[in-house]
Amino acid sequence: MADETTAETIRRIVEDRRTLPGALLPILHAIQDEIGWVPDDAVPTIATALHLSRAEVHGVISFYHHFRTRPAGRHVVQVCRAESCRSMGAMALEEHAKASLGVDFHETTGDGAVTLEPVYCLGNCACSPSIRIDDEIVGRVDAKRFDAEIAALRAAKEPA
Repeated sequence: MADETTAETIRRIVEDRRTLPGALLPILHAIQDEIGWVPDDAVPTIATALHLSRAEVHGVISFYHHFRTRPAGRHVVQVCRAESCRSMGAMALEEHAKASLGVDFHETTGDGAVTLEPVYCLGNCACSPSIRIDDEIVGRVDAKRFDAEIAALRAAKEPA
């Protein structure tokens, strides 16, 4: 594991949830919520505790776009890809976001500031297209507003 603190966190999460019905997803969510991503080294620990193969655990992690296998940037920007947002210009917004940031989905900018991710509904259909920046949903986003939001992120002082 990356460090003993991370390994202990993973062991604790697995132990606390391993007897839940359908424990794999709650475990994966808890690891990502607490650590920020699901390290590859967590797979054997999870597999052993749940009597699954490593391939089964890895398959679930890779199937769901929500799970990260690398640390995210300081900010996570998600572009909604649901029908309402797509009908209101999200496909053009996606292309602009990728070009503007110089990354594809599931990648992080070179300065580590922004990870770009797709999301499949933010529940903000009346204000399509929408994005989520960390925990804040922003509606009626076009290229100009996207650029302004990213500029504000980069201009904000990062916590020490």
